[in-house]
Amino acid sequence: MRTTACVLLFLIFPFPVMSNGIERQQLQQLVIEYPDYRSEVVAVVDIGAQNMLYYRDGVLQGEFPVSTAKNGSGNQASSHQTPLGLHYVRDKIGAEAVSGTIFKGRVDTGKLASIELRPRHTKEDLITTRILWLSGLEPGVNSGAGVDSYQRYIYIHGTHEEGLIGKPASHGCVRMRNQDVIDLFNQLPEKALVLIRE
Repeated sequence: MRTTACVLLFLIFPFPVMSNGIERQQLQQLVIEYPDYRSEVVAVVDIGAQNMLYYRDGVLQGEFPVSTAKNGSGNQASSHQTPLGLHYVRDKIGAEAVSGTIFKGRVDTGKLASIELRPRHTKEDLITTRILWLSGLEPGVNSGAGVDSYQRYIYIHGTHEEGLIGKPASHGCVRMRNQDVIDLFNQLPEKALVLIRE
């Protein structure tokens, strides 16, 4: 199964992703391999570049700066690293929340964060505005015992530390600016595919 997933990832992204979008045959391969998922929509998180590219029907729709784990990439539970591989959006949380809303345990607290625009760490690791909860699609890599992205609570989410966006600073999740995560949330449906790569 892992070999199949690795071959699939090569077929999807055999070359660096170009601004003119993913080729149609690559998207068609996704449709074949993952018929139960929204394969017309693909988000690609590039840890090295600290950005995310979002495609619909093979056409680039947007690019966002992000912040992945300060501990680097890795799939092990409790590593505080950002997991690699193919994922999908399993849950979307916070559709009606005001920008800057603080979530605790995925529940809207009714409180707003003070957004830090300077590039510095605060004492808190707040989850704000929107949550896209990811689940891995590669058994033994990002799905299953000890490596499960969903059980690790790996999210794409807003942050109060916007000044750190563009550099590794999270505890494993993919952080975004609050307006950016609203825009992405509105475009990325549940079951959309998300590839995280180095």
